[in-house]
Amino acid sequence: MKEIRDGTQSNRTPLALDVDDFKGDFSFDDTFGNLVTEVLPSCLEKQVDSLEGHGIIDGISNGHMRAPSMSNAGKLLSSPLFPEVDALLSLFKNSSSQLVEQKRQVDAKLSNLTKEVSVQDLKHRKTLAELEKGVDGLFGSFARLDSRISSVGHTAAKIGDHLQSADTQRESASQTIELIKYLMEFNRSAGDLTQLSPLFIDDNRVAEAASIAQKLRSFADEDIGRQKTTVSSAVGNATLHIGLEVAITNLQEYCNALENRLLARFDTATQKHDLSTMGEYGKILSQFNRGTSAMQHYVGLRPMFDVAVMNADAKLVLGDEGAQPSPSNVAHGLSSMFKEIADTVRKEAATIAAVFPSPKDVMSILVQRVLEDRVPKLLEKLLLKPSLVNPPPMAEGGLVLVSDVQRLFISIRRGKYGLWLTLLLPLNVQYLRLLAVAYEKTQEFDKELRSVGCGDLDVEGLTESLFLPHKDIYIECEQASLKQLYKAKMDELRSESQLSSSESSGTIGRSKGASIVLSNPEISVTVVTEFVRWNEEAISRCSLFYLQPAALAASIKPIFTFLLDQVSQYIIGGLERAREGLTEAAALREKHLLGTSVSRRVAAAAASAAENAAAAGESSFKSFMASVQRCGSSVAILQQYFVNSISRRLLPVDGAHAASSEEMATTMSRAESVACKGLQQCIETVIAEVERLLSTEQKATDYRSPDDGIIPDHRPTSACACAVAYLSRVLESAFTGLEGLNKQAFLTELGNRLHKGLLNHWQKFIFNPR
Repeated sequence: MKEIRDGTQSNRTPLALDVDDFKGDFSFDDTFGNLVTEVLPSCLEKQVDSLEGHGIIDGISNGHMRAPSMSNAGKLLSSPLFPEVDALLSLFKNSSSQLVEQKRQVDAKLSNLTKEVSVQDLKHRKTLAELEKGVDGLFGSFARLDSRISSVGHTAAKIGDHLQSADTQRESASQTIELIKYLMEFNRSAGDLTQLSPLFIDDNRVAEAASIAQKLRSFADEDIGRQKTTVSSAVGNATLHIGLEVAITNLQEYCNALENRLLARFDTATQKHDLSTMGEYGKILSQFNRGTSAMQHYVGLRPMFDVAVMNADAKLVLGDEGAQPSPSNVAHGLSSMFKEIADTVRKEAATIAAVFPSPKDVMSILVQRVLEDRVPKLLEKLLLKPSLVNPPPMAEGGLVLVSDVQRLFISIRRGKYGLWLTLLLPLNVQYLRLLAVAYEKTQEFDKELRSVGCGDLDVEGLTESLFLPHKDIYIECEQASLKQLYKAKMDELRSESQLSSSESSGTIGRSKGASIVLSNPEISVTVVTEFVRWNEEAISRCSLFYLQPAALAASIKPIFTFLLDQVSQYIIGGLERAREGLTEAAALREKHLLGTSVSRRVAAAAASAAENAAAAGESSFKSFMASVQRCGSSVAILQQYFVNSISRRLLPVDGAHAASSEEMATTMSRAESVACKGLQQCIETVIAEVERLLSTEQKATDYRSPDDGIIPDHRPTSACACAVAYLSRVLESAFTGLEGLNKQAFLTELGNRLHKGLLNHWQKFIFNPR
């Protein structure tokens, strides 16, 4: 839309519209709005200017409006408010006429285009139909051509197969004819190899000769096998078999001679370390028995299997001849030996890979030879099975010295050579420790070999088989070693007790006490700790030998049961020894009881003896309380060991944990029964001594006031002071030796007995009413 205005908007031209205004998104409302927006402001401005010219606007001043003249107002009202209406109306009419004309022209063009499109569409459809017919024909032609090509190709393939088969048959027939010719050469006479073809004599054609010889052997063997299963005349069979057997015999002789010749050349190349020549002959030798003979021959000639090398292994691990090997030295020696073998095997693996067509098979033979020859020979010298029933005596190596030089010197200085036994280690223990070291190091060696490469050989199973004879008796050996250790320890303790008893003086009941010392040593927490340490060492070996949880639990249970028996026997023996002291003191008290009518001299001697018996009773009381305390500490150590090391390992086997817990409770119950008897004897000892003190120290006047009116003396009597002093001494050891409910029960029982004894004692005296 175009509008031409001058700068003062006084001269206006009619609005002009063209076709471009109706292109795109045309909207009549927008067009009309734009027209109003452009024209209306100019009209309003004109009206305002007109009003101002006639004085209408000027009449408004300070809030007062001056009325215009009637003539001016009439002129204003008679003029039109929108003078452009006529121009716009003519414009709209003109525009409407143009739009109608434009619409007519557009409709005519659309009609023409629609007709043209219909005609072209009809032509296009006709063309497509014709093309479809042509394409269908082409597809049919292609299908027939493809079928023909397939048929021709199939026929050609059949012809090719027939030709290939015919060529193969021709080649096979040619080779068969050639083989039959060679076979006839070997079939002339037994042992006659002088008239063979140059092929079998020429050293430059040994590979071809070996291949043909193996084919001839295979052919002859198969033919004989077929003839044996075919029903034919006996004469024919006999004639055929005789001929083929001669050929087979000659072939076998020739192959053996050829193989030996090749092996000799292979050995020469091996000495020169000529890998290319070794590989050439190794490939040829692989045709004889799949190369097994060559592989075994190569492995058998390795320097690592020489007798001198194996003797050096024994010296490295076992030390000098006649010396007893220690586990630490054996471990170091085995580590060095296995490292040397692994390095050698690794070097051989590189050579084998470069020489043999099947290096994995050669490595299997090499490693198998190591694990079946070199390692077992060393283990036979290292692990000598001890006797489980009758161990050899010390003179025959049944016991082995351990390092305890200081105590050895003491025993020699004292002249007590019986203590020599305490410095000796049972052979079973030495065997088990060496077995554990050898097994652990061999397992490490097994892993090292597998990292190098062993082919299809079951290295783990082969390594495990080396120790099967030892593992079959392992549990029995552990029990026998624990038994020997326990016996040696008991002998040591008895010898020490005997030595200390013989050096002491003034011991009451020496002969009987000596028998007690020899039978039951005194309880020591250190000894029980040593028992546990032995058992813990055995359990660690079980964990090494048995990796499966069920097998481990089954092996641990009897070993722990053995510990329970040892601790129970030792503790009960120690408690019985302490009880014997209480029994001896009671016998002494009974022995020196006096009647009512004795002389003063006899009474004095009896009083002195009673004092000695009382001292023995007090010493026995303290000794038993100390034994009870050590017994409690020993039981706590045993329980802690069960919780920390045994309990969780028994869980994989149903009922094993409960059974061991019950066995431990039974063991503790037996010890508790002996302890209860001893505590009862302690109470009897205390009551007897209190009664003796009261009877000897109490005076008849202690409970009556003097008649002279002096104030009574409320200080403790001599009998009371002696009894209190005695109770203070013995109860101090009771407080130390007992704890918890045991202390409470003991003191309650002792208090009741003392109360009853005091009442009986007081009833013997007359009390002053005051």
